[in-house]
Amino acid sequence: MTKRMWMAVISLLGLFLGLYLTLFHYGYIGSLACGVGSCERVQTSTWSVLLGIPLSLWGMGFYALMFILAIAGIQPQYADSRGLSLAMFLLSGWGVLFTAWLDYLQGWVIHGWCEYCLTSGVFVLILFVLSGVEWRQMKSLETEELTAG
Repeated sequence: MTKRMWMAVISLLGLFLGLYLTLFHYGYIGSLACGVGSCERVQTSTWSVLLGIPLSLWGMGFYALMFILAIAGIQPQYADSRGLSLAMFLLSGWGVLFTAWLDYLQGWVIHGWCEYCLTSGVFVLILFVLSGVEWRQMKSLETEELTAG
């Protein structure tokens, strides 16, 4: 399986995770199945909404965009797209920074940890690493082409 295929799978998992948390936010799920006990505190805090939209819905948007880019990158006409690699790297980099901010809020402001948020953070970090490795490989190929040609 290629890196882009793995990114598509991980993005899809993140999308479903975000859907679960969004359904909880809007009251379609009564309580979260949470082993650490503070998921609901995190999910119902004032920090769980940004610009009137639940963070879980923002996360779904992030994962949907990463999924679309990864699926596009699997297509033969975009297989060697450096721009697509850079877009996935930059988007996932933003995701890592935003996740770090949210983790800070969980630990130091809300004083609770959400295992779903932490799992999402792991997904984002994996996406960042995969896209970074791919982007560096694309960059190396570009350098080789320039020196050979």
